Amino acid sequence: MDRYRTVARDAVAEIEVKRSVFRCDIARITDEEQARAVVERARSAHRDARHHCSAFIWTTTGSMSRSSDDGEPSGTAGAPMLEVLKGAGLTEVVAVVTRWFGGTLLGAGGLVRAYSDAVAAGLQAAGTLERRLVTEQQVVLDHALAARAESELRNRGFSVLDVGYAERVTLRLGVPKVEVPALETVLAELSHGDAAPERVGERWVDLP
Repeated sequence: MDRYRTVARDAVAEIEVKRSVFRCDIARITDEEQARAVVERARSAHRDARHHCSAFIWTTTGSMSRSSDDGEPSGTAGAPMLEVLKGAGLTEVVAVVTRWFGGTLLGAGGLVRAYSDAVAAGLQAAGTLERRLVTEQQVVLDHALAARAESELRNRGFSVLDVGYAERVTLRLGVPKVEVPALETVLAELSHGDAAPERVGERWVDLP
């Protein structure tokens, strides 16, 4: 797997249903420990609330997940929250919904809708992005060519990770494996065959 989607930022959203308030905290995580820490922060910050229900997915493939109803009727909170995250195609994310009871029972169906809607509101506030595994490619150019090459590479959608200036200019690029041949072709055209990329590593990068 060389790409996946996650949330763009941590976010908070609130909805109100029959005077019950549902506050959703959304955060980006990379493991189960981080997810549980987010849940505990919500619990500590809002001790006056009756429930702190949660759902999280922490592997890039989306294969590892957990959910908790935290005292709500079984299946009315954590599971529907998790379904919203999965339905959005997201991973490495935690959602915690803190509920303050408003005095009116919502019933099982009402709870499912409220917790689902709270997470949907949280995701809307957080936004999403794609993470992609790219190879790090390095190319060394003369100063006379470097600026034009950098501009052309950006225009063609290549990610310029870093530019180093010394006797010559070193461009470090993030390039998916399948696009390396295209990069080689562009550089050959720009340099009349004198410049070629060299693989120096790989990393995950965030894309809009």
